[in-house]
Amino acid sequence: MTVPIPPLPDLSLTVASRFVAASGLVVEEVTDSRVRGHVDLSEDHHSPWGVVHGGVYTSIVESAGSIGASYAVAERAEFAVGVHNATDFLRPATAGRALVEAVALHQGRTQQLWQVVITDEATSKIIARGQLRLQNVALRGAQPSSPGGADRKRGN
Repeated sequence: MTVPIPPLPDLSLTVASRFVAASGLVVEEVTDSRVRGHVDLSEDHHSPWGVVHGGVYTSIVESAGSIGASYAVAERAEFAVGVHNATDFLRPATAGRALVEAVALHQGRTQQLWQVVITDEATSKIIARGQLRLQNVALRGAQPSSPGGADRKRGN
């Protein structure tokens, strides 16, 4: 039996919660094992000391990893929620475009592990990197299907 792949929710910043929209993450590509996007960092993201607040990077790690992990289990009528987020802040930034790339390191039946790297586009230096462990959980009211299927890709 073929089960249709549920579509991703609208990931645009215009419909995101105020919290998610404030991070500024723009998702460009989603597959079962990779998420690509960017964020335009500005004074809106600053700590009182004039650099981007570490919580912005932590939120981006959580969002990018959750999006990819949820996409990977969507055909099983599941989504993924973060259970541990370890984000390292490697160098300060004040403004500019940062590239975001999330890659699945492990995708199991009940848990996944994703690595997210945030890179300064202008210098190609890593600003922050994080590792996110996620739990796969059933969507409310959904009937689980069997795992499997071809690699899926969605561009935004």
